[in-house]
Amino acid sequence: MLPRQEYIRVSIEINLFFQRIIKEHLFFIETNLPPVETAFIGEANVLKQSFEQLLADTVTSANGIISENAIKSNEIVTPYTLSAEEITSKLTGANLNTNITKVELRLTANSNSNYSERLENIVCDINDRSINMLKEVIALKKRLLDLVLKCKIFITLYPEMLEHITREAEYYLKILESLQERKFPMQALCEELNFWNHIMGEHAEFIDGMLDPTEKNLKETAEIIAEKFEKLVEECTKASDKQIIKKSSEVTEEIRNFKRASTEGLLKCQIKSIIPPLLADHVLREANHYLRLLKMMNISKQSDKC
Repeated sequence: MLPRQEYIRVSIEINLFFQRIIKEHLFFIETNLPPVETAFIGEANVLKQSFEQLLADTVTSANGIISENAIKSNEIVTPYTLSAEEITSKLTGANLNTNITKVELRLTANSNSNYSERLENIVCDINDRSINMLKEVIALKKRLLDLVLKCKIFITLYPEMLEHITREAEYYLKILESLQERKFPMQALCEELNFWNHIMGEHAEFIDGMLDPTEKNLKETAEIIAEKFEKLVEECTKASDKQIIKKSSEVTEEIRNFKRASTEGLLKCQIKSIIPPLLADHVLREANHYLRLLKMMNISKQSDKC
C-alpha cells in the first residue's frame, strides 16, 4: 500500500501531466471538427473546460508537494507552452486558460511540506473526478473514431491519431484507478516500454505527415526516428532490461531534441506545416515525461541488483 506522502505526490504529478494532455486532446478535437459539427464541438469544449478546472484545482494543491525532478523534466510545462497556447488560441479562435500555465511556471518543490490527511482527501477527490471525466472523454473519442471509420463525420485528424489519443486516455485511467487502490499499476517492463515507444514512434509519423512536402530534411528525420522506435518495440523481449532501457532513452532523447527544435521553429514561423505550435509543445512534453520514466526505470533496475 502506498504511503500517504507518495500517494499525494505521485497523484498530483500524474494529474499535472495528464490533465493538460487530455484537455489539449479536447482542444485539438474542438478545432479540427468542421463548423457543421456543432454538437461535437460543444461537447469537446465543455469537457475541455472541465479538465481545465480539474487542472486548476490540482495546481492549487501542487506547490511545494511535487518533486524537483518533475519540475525540471519540463513535462508539466515547457518554456514554450505559454507562447504556444497564446498563438494557437489566436489562430484557431478557441479559448485556452493560460492563467493555469502562468501559475505552473512558478511551481516549486519543498521537501518539508505537510502531507496532511486533509490534502490526501483533496487529492483523492481530484483523482475520482478525473476518473469520471476521463470515462466521458474516452467515450467521445471512440464515438468520433467510429463515425470517421464509417465515413459519417469528417475531422482533420488522422483516424490513427484518434486511436492514439484514446490509448493515452485509457493509460491515464488505469494509473488513476491503481492509485485509488493505493498502489502503482503493475506492468511488465516491455509492456510499459512498448506503450511509450509506440506512442513516440507515432508522434514521429504524425509529424512527418503534417509537415509540408517541401520540408524534406525534417520529414526524413521524422521517418528515420519512427523506424527506430518500431525496431525498439520489436527488440524489447529479445534484449536485456538494461539494453532496452538504454536504447529507448537514446532514441527518446533524439526525438525530444527534434520536437524541441520543431517547436521553436514553428513558434518563429520558420517551418512550413499544418502543425499548430501547441501540438508541437504537447508532444515535446510527452517525450520529456517518458525520459523521466526511463530514468526512474533505470534507477529501479540498478537497485534490484544491489
